[in-house]
Amino acid sequence: MLQNLGGWHLLVIVFIVLLLFGAPKLPGLAKSLGQSMRILKKEVSSDNTEKTEGSAAAADVAPAVAAESPVPAPAPEQATTKDPNADVR
Repeated sequence: MLQNLGGWHLLVIVFIVLLLFGAPKLPGLAKSLGQSMRILKKEVSSDNTEKTEGSAAAADVAPAVAAESPVPAPAPEQATTKDPNADVR
């Protein structure tokens, strides 16, 4: 779809953007767009590092904890959570 855009088409789009927002507001608009993109990239990269670090740390800690603990930990499918509203009648 965007392959068919030529130089004239892009020039018309830039002209329409100038008419809509005005020349004085464009630098502020570009700055806020750049800041938003930087924040998004930082959040995405921090999520990826947390997942990889978290899985590596959990793999390192789990055998050590299991070896030290005299009581075996329940399997995840056996673990149950108590509903706080279950006792209320």
